Amino acid sequence: MAEYATVDGCSREVPRVEAETGLSMRRRWAAALTVCLGLFLLGLDLTVLNVAVPDLRDDLNASMRETQWIVDAYVLALGGLVLTSGGLMDRLGRRRAFVAGLVVCAVSSAVGGLVRSPGELIAARAGMGVGAALLMPATLCVITDLFPEPAPRRRAIAVWAAVGGLGGACGPVVGGWLVEQTSWRAAFWVNVPIAALTVLLTLGLVPAPPRRSPSSGLSGLSGSSDFRGSSDFRESSDLSGPRFDVPGALLSASGLLVLVWAVIESPSRGWTDPATLVAYAVAGLLLAGFLVVEHRADAPVLPLALVRPARVGTAAMALAMMSFALFGALFVVTLYLQGVLGYTPWQAGLRVLPLPMGLMAGAAMSLRITARWGEKSSVLLGLLVVAGAFGLLARTSAGSGYGRLLVFLVLGGGGAGLTAAAATACVMNAVPAARAGLGSAVNDATRQVGAALGVAVQGSLLSGAYTSRLDDTLTRAHAPASLRGAGGADNVLSTVAVARRLPPGARERLRAAAADAFVHGMSHAALAAVAVVLAAALVTLRRLPGRDAVDAPPSGAPVQ
Repeated sequence: MAEYATVDGCSREVPRVEAETGLSMRRRWAAALTVCLGLFLLGLDLTVLNVAVPDLRDDLNASMRETQWIVDAYVLALGGLVLTSGGLMDRLGRRRAFVAGLVVCAVSSAVGGLVRSPGELIAARAGMGVGAALLMPATLCVITDLFPEPAPRRRAIAVWAAVGGLGGACGPVVGGWLVEQTSWRAAFWVNVPIAALTVLLTLGLVPAPPRRSPSSGLSGLSGSSDFRGSSDFRESSDLSGPRFDVPGALLSASGLLVLVWAVIESPSRGWTDPATLVAYAVAGLLLAGFLVVEHRADAPVLPLALVRPARVGTAAMALAMMSFALFGALFVVTLYLQGVLGYTPWQAGLRVLPLPMGLMAGAAMSLRITARWGEKSSVLLGLLVVAGAFGLLARTSAGSGYGRLLVFLVLGGGGAGLTAAAATACVMNAVPAARAGLGSAVNDATRQVGAALGVAVQGSLLSGAYTSRLDDTLTRAHAPASLRGAGGADNVLSTVAVARRLPPGARERLRAAAADAFVHGMSHAALAAVAVVLAAALVTLRRLPGRDAVDAPPSGAPVQ
């Protein structure tokens, strides 16, 4: 129940949060929806290029590996830098970081629409990821600042989770329409007006940092120990204290970069190729060095004590594994819709829409489940539903059509919504108030690193299994040389493009072989997702505390 305070010496009473901050509930929701618009843009950029892959590959003459890097560069920069930006945001302020991130995204997007080579496009996508790393932690921090009360905060976090997923799932729809109406370059240029509008709304609706003393808290509010609006919501330019952890930031970003490079390059070079093995070893050493540095640093990028509590670490792990499965599948499924089922980019984008619908429904259901049984039940149920959806996808055949995929999208989206909303609430409710930015960054980093690895691993499994199956099928069928040469193509879309230039009979045989090889590779990728998500569910069952267990440090406790 909300507490009330008397204002202006009169008998009129308003909720204590409004009295302390001067923000009505309507104003708080307007500010929350504004930062969610920035989050929607971020999610859109995660997947908007997926359906543009055929046009992009043809226009820039990009290989499958370059295409994976174009998709992954954005996520990798975001995941590798979001911890760094979270720590900086706690020093520099949420709103400044949010606006700066939008500006960087807009500039990089404008450049991305003008590039002439795959390398230039990869660089532009990485620049967009840098901007996203600045703005993403700020979105969740602003929302938790605005809603200190438990029930409104749960609703706001559920909306945040749903909007983030909605942006990612709407990317193929927006990208498909833009590709058919103009070109793949419009998928970059569309970001500029959206970012500009969001900046204007932020300056007008997101409250300016209040000038308060640290003692002006809402001490009388139930649960106010988690409220960051009274003192921590203000933006500060005070950079006093320990120096920023530059070695930790460099080690984390470089370790992730080398790891994703190894995963993407493994199918073409070979999993036992010396360069591949060296890359995995270097990635392991860099990430191990990161942990050592963080243990000793005065102001670490990732204070290990922050993620040590099971409520934070386990929830973050669940988010990472859910993102690994879902975003990897979005990359694979959009190829399936176009290369096997024969839909245009716009038609393929429309057929992905059941996923965000399911995600929003799952986030709404999470509120009820969490209120009655706690976050653990919602996270665990969501992971099990996602695993079941991928089990269904693994049994897809070339003749299954869209119906089976529709069920997968609804179940996968629903399970992701159940997991994301509850796990995010777990992390943010357990993180100390003074480190809200870093807590949000941990939440976001695990999601984006999981997404980057999901695209890399599932894309690599698909590519390797597809090429091998297609070559074997054509060889066993004693196909003519023209068809066997097409088997060297590293992607079903490339093979379909080759098939268009063949006589009718050979064209149909090659398309049938390509469809069979693709669903074979897609099954491999789906089974990998099942294994990862079930492992996450088992860890969640054993380690995530129930609703009555408290293992996180108190809100005011320092985290070093």
